[in-house]
Amino acid sequence: MGWVDPFYAPAPSAIAGAVGGLFADGEIYKHLEATFGAALLGLGLGLAGGAILGFIAALLRPVAELLEPVMAMLNAIPRVILAPLFIIWLGIGLASKVALSFILVVVLTFFSVYNGIRDVDYRLVERVKTLGGGQWVLLREVYIPSVVTWVMGSLKVAVGFAFTGAVVGEFVASSRGLGYLLAFAQSTYNATLTFGLIFLVLVFVMILFTLSGMLERHLLRWKYR
Repeated sequence: MGWVDPFYAPAPSAIAGAVGGLFADGEIYKHLEATFGAALLGLGLGLAGGAILGFIAALLRPVAELLEPVMAMLNAIPRVILAPLFIIWLGIGLASKVALSFILVVVLTFFSVYNGIRDVDYRLVERVKTLGGGQWVLLREVYIPSVVTWVMGSLKVAVGFAFTGAVVGEFVASSRGLGYLLAFAQSTYNATLTFGLIFLVLVFVMILFTLSGMLERHLLRWKYR
């Protein structure tokens, strides 16, 4: 109807055409591979690293006194500002994007695991020990169920953080990826391509949200009965 300037807010049909064009010429696939590879690798490493560090810190007080202030400091600053530093250290390739995704996820996972173990009722631990349960029984029957609840509660946030790290890293400096395409669209004032790329990121993140929700319902099926 001419109420909105299409230069700033293009029609949905134009956005759909831009997205379709990306898939039609096959150019988008290498960019999807780069972004997904960095995001998923950073997510996996961040979950594993945060879980290991959180377990160790929760069970060993000297380690907690060392790690907790560091993680609190990392959590207090906008971690995306580390992107230029990672690019200086690791270059514009995959490693810098994985590192940024990792640092975003590992802090969140650390506090989820750390708080999950510390939230366990000490009386429950004492009762398990009284009934003859050793460290392995405590880990399997008490600590891990508590930690899984905390981690699954923050998994969707972790997925978003992983993609944030990958896309922001590509936006700052890269030769491929959805962030690289967004930077190109910005430099050419191409609002249609920008909206299309944002839509793609939203679709893929929502798919991962759905998968993480299915995983949560499976792992915490005792909670949903």
